Amino acid sequence: MPGNRRGPEYSIILPTYNEKDNLPICLWLIEKCMKDTGYSYEVIIVDDASPDGTQDIAKQLIKEFGEEKIILKPREGKLGLGTAYIHGMKFARGNFIILMDADLSHHPKFIPEMIRLQKQKNYDIITGTRYSLGGGVVGWDLRRKFLLQPGVSDLTGSFRLYKKDILAKLISESVSKGYVFQMEMMFRAKKHGFTIGEVPITFVDRFFGESKLGAQEVISYAKGLLYLFFTVS
Repeated sequence: MPGNRRGPEYSIILPTYNEKDNLPICLWLIEKCMKDTGYSYEVIIVDDASPDGTQDIAKQLIKEFGEEKIILKPREGKLGLGTAYIHGMKFARGNFIILMDADLSHHPKFIPEMIRLQKQKNYDIITGTRYSLGGGVVGWDLRRKFLLQPGVSDLTGSFRLYKKDILAKLISESVSKGYVFQMEMMFRAKKHGFTIGEVPITFVDRFFGESKLGAQEVISYAKGLLYLFFTVS
């Protein structure tokens, strides 16, 4: 049955940093696409002290959508993607957790298919993949395509649906930060034998704002790869 009396069926954790322009569109699209599924949901916005007024926009959206549906849980600074998910998990009431970006690179239109596939096969994890039939990457330069594609499925993707208990276990074991966090989650999931389904998605580079993938993130990514190969796989 869609939803439950104790809370929403799905918790969408949305880390933000300088997303004041993208956030309203993202939430409108989430509302539209989740309505099509018939399942209840909540969005937990984890904002890392954005200086552009993202939190002010989030508060306006709470008034529009309701405080039961949009929940703002800010932090004091830019502390990393992995810890943003950990923070958001503390407040999640759903049986399933959806992780996605707020910059519109992840279109919410793929969420219904992720939910359908999970229900059909009872997968532990559904991951959006840019590299299988029907998926793709739009707006990426050669550097990102070369460095951020491991060659084995889409390990760096951050558009995923998890059973809540599975995500909690993986988060408790993971030590990586930033972009490598997503890869470590998949390495550990496969090591545990958790079932993983894939939904092809189209990844579009952000509409507004600047990419957060700088030189330091690329260096951290390379170091993280070495860590995973020697300690997890």
